[in-house]
Formats: sequence, C-alpha cells, structure tokens
Amino acid sequence: MERESMDYDVVIVGGGPSGLAAAIRLMQRAAEAEHELAVCVLEKGSEIGAHILSGAVIEPRALDELLPDWREQGAPLNTPATEDRFLYLTEHKAYRLPTPPQMGNHGNYIASLGNLCRWLAEQAEALGVEIYPGFAAAEVLYHDDGSVKGVATGDMGLNPDGTPGPNHEPGVELHARQTIFSEGCRGSLTKRLFERFGLREGADPQTYGIGIKELWEVDPSKHHPGLAVHTVGWPMDSKNYGGSFLYHLEDNQVAVGFVIGLDYDNPYLSPFDEMQRFKTHPAIRGTFEGGRRISYGARALSEGGYQSIPRLTFPGGLLVGDTAGFLNVPKIKGTHTAMKSGMTAADAVFDILAEDDAHGREISAYPERLRQSWLWDELYQVRNIRPAFRWGLWPAIAYSALDTYVLRGKAPWTLHHHADHERLKPADQAQSIDYPKPDGVLTFDKLSSVFISNTNHEEHQPSHLTLRDETVPVTVNLERYAGPEARYCPAGVYEFVESEDGGMRLQINAQNCVHCKTCDIKDPTQNIDWVVPEGGGGPNYPNM
Repeated sequence: MERESMDYDVVIVGGGPSGLAAAIRLMQRAAEAEHELAVCVLEKGSEIGAHILSGAVIEPRALDELLPDWREQGAPLNTPATEDRFLYLTEHKAYRLPTPPQMGNHGNYIASLGNLCRWLAEQAEALGVEIYPGFAAAEVLYHDDGSVKGVATGDMGLNPDGTPGPNHEPGVELHARQTIFSEGCRGSLTKRLFERFGLREGADPQTYGIGIKELWEVDPSKHHPGLAVHTVGWPMDSKNYGGSFLYHLEDNQVAVGFVIGLDYDNPYLSPFDEMQRFKTHPAIRGTFEGGRRISYGARALSEGGYQSIPRLTFPGGLLVGDTAGFLNVPKIKGTHTAMKSGMTAADAVFDILAEDDAHGREISAYPERLRQSWLWDELYQVRNIRPAFRWGLWPAIAYSALDTYVLRGKAPWTLHHHADHERLKPADQAQSIDYPKPDGVLTFDKLSSVFISNTNHEEHQPSHLTLRDETVPVTVNLERYAGPEARYCPAGVYEFVESEDGGMRLQINAQNCVHCKTCDIKDPTQNIDWVVPEGGGGPNYPNM
C-alpha cells in the first residue's frame, strides 16, 4: 500500500516546549508579514503533554518574549517560587548549605510542564498550527540530493513480526520545505541524523542523567506553596553525580524527583531504588507521611551543555530543544532555553521561507543567531560545572564556587565529557547494593509505579526496543556486568529469566516502557536501539 502525503511549509517533530514555541513564533511572523504559512506539529503521545515530564521550576524569560501577555491569557503558571533550600544529606542528618546563585528561583514558577505545553498547544492552534497527537514520526525522508524532505509516520496495525496485520494502515508522509526536529532527549530520528550528516563531529559526547519523579498529594499542614528544596549527598556516594528536588505546587501537591548522572560506574546501581530510598531520609519522609502518591514517571535529560552541542543544521532541517542539548545543568532548568532555541530557529526559517526556494536549504543563520543570544552566553558560563563532578562531590562543589564567584564562567579552559555507556565497571570490580524492600506506603516497586504512569502500548505490534545482536545481553551484559539493564530501567522492561535450555535469556516487557530512553543511552555495548512504537503508545502523564 502506498503512503499518502501531505505538504507543509514547516513540519515540527515533537510537541514539547521547543517545538510549540517554534510553531507559535512561525505563525506570529507570518501574521506580521501577512504571509500564509502551513505549519504542523507531530506528537507521538496520545495528547500534547502526555509524554512531558519535568520538575519543574520554570523561568519565564523565553515565555515573556514569545507571549508577553501570558499571564492575562491564563498560562498555568500559578505558583511563584517563594523560598529556596539547599541541603546536604548524610544517611541520618541534613545540613543546610548556601543556595548556589544559579539555583535561586526568585521570579520563577513551580508548575507542571505538561500542562504548560497543553496551553502552548492551544495558543498554537489558535494561530493556525495543525497539531497531530498520536502520530509518531518513524522515518526521515530525503530528496534525491540527500537533503531532508520531511518525515513519515509509522505504520499502524503491524503484526509483532513486522508484517501487515488485518487492520494495517500505512504511515503518512509529511513533506516540508524545512523540518524542525524537537524530539526531546535522545530523539530516535535525531540519532539517525547525527550519523547521516556527521552532526556530532567536533563536539563532546553527550552525557545524560535519568530523572525519576513522583507527584504526591500531601497533608495540608505539610504543604508550603512556592517552596523549592534541592539536596545532594545521600543516598548517592560522593563519586556519583546525583541529587533531588521537592517542589511544592498548588492544591497540596508536591513533586519529588531524583536525578542521577548516567555516567555512574557501578552496574549494581538502580536509579529507581535510589529514588525510593531517598524518600526514607528523616528530613524528607515527613513531607509524605499521611499523603498519597498520585503519579509516577521517568525520563532521561541531556546534561552535556555547551561542549556537547552538535551541529544544529543540515540540508532541509534543524535541531532545537533537548534533542540538541540546551539544558542548563547548574540551574536545573531547560524549558526557557528549549523555547528560546525554537523561537530562534523559527525566525531563521521564516526568513528563508520568504525566498523563492527553501526546499533542502541549510539554514546557517540559525546557529549564528543562537550564538548572539542570551542562551549561548548562559550555557557557556556554566560549561565546566557538570564535568567537574567526575572528580567527586566535594572537589566539584569547590571548583564550582571558584568558577562561579572568581572566574565568573570565563575560565580559559573547557572541561570535557565521556560517553556514559563506556563508564560501567565489570561486576567483579564493583560492590553490590542491597536495596530495602518497598513498604507500599512511602516506597514502591516498579510495576505499581508504571501502573500510575498510565503507560499503555498496543500489545500486538513489533517491539520498539530492538537488539542489534540478541546474544549480547547474556554473553556480555549478564556475564560481565551482572545484567545492568534490569536495574537501570525504571519501568521493569528488562528482566533475565531462565530459558528452555536451562540457561538465561533477556525478556523485554516493552508494554511497560515509559519512553525514558535510558536503555538506549546506558547499554554498555550500545546494543539496544529505542525506536518509536505505534503513535499514542507510552505514558499518559497528568499534571507532570
């Protein structure tokens, strides 16, 4: 069956903050110029916001530029940040430290990023943007000259072996004069673009973290709207990068999360179980006692910063947002930078669209404009802080103080990153970790957590978690690293079970996948390849 095709001026892959900001800015420019423009946004989640997960404390700088009247228009930023606390935890005690200047949140808002994206989508549609949730971009299309032509959505109704089933519907081709990729962290199409166009040449490897988040409804007496608490230390040891956040939103809700750098070396470490253990700390557990957990989710985030930014353009397309890696790690914020990158890309794209032929053009004005923006300067100033943590917690804190207060981000050197998947030690060189069993009240297991993420995939479809070599999980990962995929996955997707011949095999429970991409990042031989499932599959996060 041949695929139908649709033509647009601009196709945007991903309905997160960067993609939606790009769409809005394009239509604003078109209205100003009285120029007709056809723009569409593809979103793999069942709705805009379904796959969005962030802390989040949102800095409104980019939103102020994009939609200056957002307050009057009812944007869901309802809880101003009023107090910051920064704690160092030992196993039994908490010590308050001075809040680093990057982490000060005066003027920011504690909010659900998913709800903000839902609101941004409403603004985009009001301007004429076509938004297609539930349609996953599965393939990049190319012109004969090799430039990007657009994308195609994945087929629906395939059998598990990839053959067409009785309800098969082929994907749709979306052709564009320019295609903006805003897939978020570790985008599946962006990986292919990196390889095809050599976009990572000359850049550091990207380094990542995994963020695990729960949303709780707490006792009103323990709720302090606007309070933002961050911690370092326990349960992490001093050599591993990690820390937590507790953000008090409106309606007696508290978002709690734990972020662990995926450059950790112990294959026995389980980010999910570290997060559960964190909640038992004497300084933390009181917030949640008497409350109830109402949502759970996980996602990876790009932490490499300035030195890991790839080439952002190629013939026919651009990269924006977290798929390019614009997170400000010391600030623990990336929404404002993601939106700024989308807006900057939109301005560069619109200027080209006004010319006769924008098909397949490489828009070099986009990275040039970024370099002249506050985004570039912001990331440059903090470029050395995240890589300093490979020296350990206390040396990194000391260096960060030097870099911030004395050098003011202008050190005459740049520290560098290493690929996360290369960092694991063999199991016989690491110490196993005995995690306490969940109590079902404060701490939980993976499967009950996945249940409240509202994750679902159509079971009768090809697995979106593919292995390049099916022997590697047992012969390499299990034998050398004690099967780390069973621990670094926060959703119970991977488990080693006994095979029919009495040996072991890897069982992949793709139905559980919350689309965090950690397996694609941390697998030591890069044998796991995460691709998009049928559109609409995955988590359905409310208020996350």
